[in-house]
Amino acid sequence: MAAIDLGNMVDKAWADKELSEILAAPASALKGVSDRQGELLREAFGIKTVADLANLKYFQWASTLASLESATK
Repeated sequence: MAAIDLGNMVDKAWADKELSEILAAPASALKGVSDRQGELLREAFGIKTVADLANLKYFQWASTLASLESATK
C-alpha cells in the first residue's frame, strides 16, 4: 500500500497520527480550518469530527456534482 502524505491535508500536529485518529479529530485538525470555523461547523451542521464533515450529506452532494461536472469536460 502506498504511503500518503497527510501533511497537505491536516495541521502539523495531526500529520503523524493514524487515520482513525484523524477521522475522530475535530474539524479544525484539517489544514486551513480554524478553531472558530470548527465551532461554526458544529453550530450550523452538528459537525464534531473530520468524519462528520466527510459524511455530511451536503458535502457529499457538492462533491458528486463537482465530479460529474469534471467528467463532462
